[in-house]
Amino acid sequence: MTQLEELLADWIPQQRWFAGKGAPIDTVTVHAQHPLVCGDPGLRVLIVEVAQRDGVSRYQVLLGLRPAGTLRAELAHAAIGVCRIDGVTRTVYDASHDPELTALLLERLAAADGSGPDAVGGSGGGGTADGAPPAPVRFRRLDDADVHSGHRRSLVLSGEQSNTSLVYGEDYVLKFFRRLWPGLNPDLELTAALADSDYVARPHAWIETDVRQDGRPVPTTLAMLQEFMRSATDGWVLAATSVRDLYDAPGLAPGDAGGDFAGEAERLGAATAAVHRALARELPTDVLSSHALQDLARSMLDRLHRAATEVPELQPYAGVLRSAYEDLARVDEPLPIQRVHGDFHLGQVVRTDGGWVLLDFEGEPAAPVEERRRPSSPLRDVAGMLRSFDYAARYQLVGSADAADLAPAAHAWAQRNRDAFCAGYAYGGGVDPEKHQTVLRAFEYDKAVYEVLYEAHNRPSWLRIPLDSIAALAA
Repeated sequence: MTQLEELLADWIPQQRWFAGKGAPIDTVTVHAQHPLVCGDPGLRVLIVEVAQRDGVSRYQVLLGLRPAGTLRAELAHAAIGVCRIDGVTRTVYDASHDPELTALLLERLAAADGSGPDAVGGSGGGGTADGAPPAPVRFRRLDDADVHSGHRRSLVLSGEQSNTSLVYGEDYVLKFFRRLWPGLNPDLELTAALADSDYVARPHAWIETDVRQDGRPVPTTLAMLQEFMRSATDGWVLAATSVRDLYDAPGLAPGDAGGDFAGEAERLGAATAAVHRALARELPTDVLSSHALQDLARSMLDRLHRAATEVPELQPYAGVLRSAYEDLARVDEPLPIQRVHGDFHLGQVVRTDGGWVLLDFEGEPAAPVEERRRPSSPLRDVAGMLRSFDYAARYQLVGSADAADLAPAAHAWAQRNRDAFCAGYAYGGGVDPEKHQTVLRAFEYDKAVYEVLYEAHNRPSWLRIPLDSIAALAA
């Protein structure tokens, strides 16, 4: 490996967005370097391939370069190391934290040519009017988007797990997709399809490059610029506050506690249904045959088998879970499918002054893009939110001496808000979850089994959350 690759091999595993934690890195290879700013400071987009025992993953690194010894103190935390690049000894660092360089990205997006909605998901680069090849990194802007660069200083949002988002003033947020899969990122595709909806943050522009797949270049989304929801409050924070209010009022029913969340849960259900209806209008839909439903149930059974083998605590519930999946396989009605959010939970929604807004339509970041772009039942998103209500109710009991006493309140809070969300979803024009319990139950159990595996591998102290939820659902 080169000096730079050796530095990256030490630095990448420490980043929150690195998906390969827990397995050693075999090699790191800089697959491509695309200079955006030359000189000192310099800015490059790196496409980095990380080889581990399970295969090779690609990541995006926004690399800053300055002469060795000149990195400002406020950027010390972003340092990757010192190495020779192009014959010069330089300090290299994560440039997403450098407002001097990230301001140039907003300027490029503001100056980009407008592109109609058909450009999202199109060939992406097609060359210039005189037949020249496309630029290695392309800055694209939607036709009706009016992007102003001004003097907005960027700030990295904290708390993000799989990507890196920069906020420019109170106007824009630029999300960099860290793990790259060749192709159009579903977040850009779906948000562009919903651009006129009140329930999404308006998209403005994007950055793309070509990544080779099977020997051919594939236009691949690097970043997306959206409206910044300046008055927004995270849905998870609102729900967790409601749960705390309930726990501070022993003996009260959830509807009688000061921070009752049910009204918001119902409105969130209606907003979710509106987004699903819009996606069904704008993008192709289909129907799963009974044979395809059997395949879906079989994949759920396979995940259950793997999880029960790895996590013995799941085995007492395996029979109930298996029965739910077998019931799904016996459903003899065609199941409508469409594009959905794909990773829906309280952390993916925000409450603004105007109502609920859905974010992050990327889907499960660990899954290949082609898998995330597959149509699914909208009940999959419903199940994801129902699981999130259970998490919001139960996570505060982890390690609590009062866990046993508060468990009934946690169950009551989750049930009240689950019911309210489903009622809002049906009222908002979505399929009535109460009339599709077999399908919904299978999706919810499958999500809970996924959570069991995740917690066993990453947060063992939280393993009781999905296990207790499965026990409650089974009862």
